[in-house]
Amino acid sequence: MHNHNHSHHHEDVKNIKVAFFLNLLFTIIEFVGGFLTNSVAILSDAVHDLGDSFSLGLSWYFQKVAKRPRTKSYTYGYKRFSLLGAIINSVILVVGSVLILMNAIPRLFNPQQPDVKGMLLLAVLGVIVNGAAVLRLRKGHSLNEKVVSLHLLEDVLGWFAVLVGAGIMYFVDAPFIDPLLSIAIAAFILFNVYRNIRQSMRIVLQGSPDLVDVDEIEKAILKTDSVEGIHDLHVWSVDGEFNVLTLHVMLSEFLPAEKLHGLKTDIRRKLLSLGVQHSTIEFEFPGEVCEIDCDV
Repeated sequence: MHNHNHSHHHEDVKNIKVAFFLNLLFTIIEFVGGFLTNSVAILSDAVHDLGDSFSLGLSWYFQKVAKRPRTKSYTYGYKRFSLLGAIINSVILVVGSVLILMNAIPRLFNPQQPDVKGMLLLAVLGVIVNGAAVLRLRKGHSLNEKVVSLHLLEDVLGWFAVLVGAGIMYFVDAPFIDPLLSIAIAAFILFNVYRNIRQSMRIVLQGSPDLVDVDEIEKAILKTDSVEGIHDLHVWSVDGEFNVLTLHVMLSEFLPAEKLHGLKTDIRRKLLSLGVQHSTIEFEFPGEVCEIDCDV
């Protein structure tokens, strides 16, 4: 069981590592192919993929850091370094998409005929290589992996658009198709990046996790024997996967230590089933006054 968990624990690092080397290898192929086919479009995409390689390398590093055990300086461990990687990559994706739009929109009004045969060959290779990397990262669960997967999905869709566009342009003189598809893909990527950044910022600002229902938690705890009420309930996520909760539980009666331990175990079991991995519970007995500001 331990070995299975250990292997799952490092799967995300391995996934990003594989995606990084696939992307870097294909970036080199793009630069060579761009010069050989004399295609400015492919050379531009090679520069874009070089940026993606940098992002992937950054994500790989942050995901490795995120696995370090907790210290006195980082008492929750380094889990949020994975989140930092996701935020940086999201920003890079926004910049990349804006650059695509800046280049694609003028080409709608002044279309240029590219080297169609060279585009077709590299597009097929691009879909295969980047598609393999996306499939690898789709297995992951971390927010960092999802954002990196989005990077590579952008490349797959981009090359698929090049493939379709080049296929049409091979038979029809319609060079405006290429920038039109680029604009559509950039808009799709920006929409998805917005969702990821919103989720990342919610975690950074310690908002309650999307998959944790605070009302359900309150109902479940209030149904527990000897519980009269709860307050100071705070729930947040460390990295989008590991959720933390603290609360004060007001008891209806005085209980011996053994029963308190059993009650705490029961509450923690309920919280775990509702998506909370780590909980800190403080009991308050009848007549006890909360010494902290209970509105915090």
